[in-house]
Amino acid sequence: MRTIAVDVITENIKEMCIEANHFLPEDMRQALDSATQSEQSPLGRQILEQLQENLRIAGKDMIPICQDTGMAVIFIEVGQDVHFEGGSLEEAIHEGVRRGYVEGYLRKSVVSDPLIRENTRDNTPAIIHYQIKPGDQVKIIVAPKGFGSENMSRVFMLKPADGIEGVKNAILTAVRDAGPNACPPMVIGVGIGGTFEKCAIMAKQALAREAGVHSSIPYVKEMEDEMLAAINGSGIGPGGLGGTTTALAVNINTYPTHIAGLPVAVNICCHVNRHAVRVL
Repeated sequence: MRTIAVDVITENIKEMCIEANHFLPEDMRQALDSATQSEQSPLGRQILEQLQENLRIAGKDMIPICQDTGMAVIFIEVGQDVHFEGGSLEEAIHEGVRRGYVEGYLRKSVVSDPLIRENTRDNTPAIIHYQIKPGDQVKIIVAPKGFGSENMSRVFMLKPADGIEGVKNAILTAVRDAGPNACPPMVIGVGIGGTFEKCAIMAKQALAREAGVHSSIPYVKEMEDEMLAAINGSGIGPGGLGGTTTALAVNINTYPTHIAGLPVAVNICCHVNRHAVRVL
């Protein structure tokens, strides 16, 4: 049994909120570099170069990459041999987000009620997804999610007879409907299977997969490649102004489902696809 003080969780999440909002993960930086070199539209390349300049300024001057510093989404994998002491783990996570957004001078975008709309003034509460894993480590992913792209995400409850072509059509439909509103080039997270809520969580989690790393399932990998090529052939392009780079990655997760269903979720993220990862 390993004991971890919840204050350690709070401090790490505070730092990760600030890190994720100021520095692009290395995998996304490489994907953006590659896209800039391969973009065939002069205007599209100019936009990608401007995005890279924005990233350089953000990192140098400690200015958030985007003015929408997002709603904090936390994926936390807890080893079953870990014992937390010093208070509530969930409260410690929320406190880490609060400190990160207040001390990091990040925009507070969370309202306490979806209809009354009063700002909580510290960007809490966070959205927390827990998983229990073997071992004595804790893996934390902090993924601030802006709502320009979040609002463009979709869930499709397909029929089993729709099959793989129905899934592909759902993905392309979501991307076409999003158009420029999701701040392309995008990263597309897809969840297939499970239930209504499971596919949505899988799609969100797929966004945190390292760019360029594919599913280990051969047909899923093929679909990731095919969908990326089709999306980049759509002509939407950087900023929605045309070009050959509409998406930087398509990441697909799957899960067993019911004989009567084929749930599909498409969670779209803008080009920054912010996430910070730590293992404690």
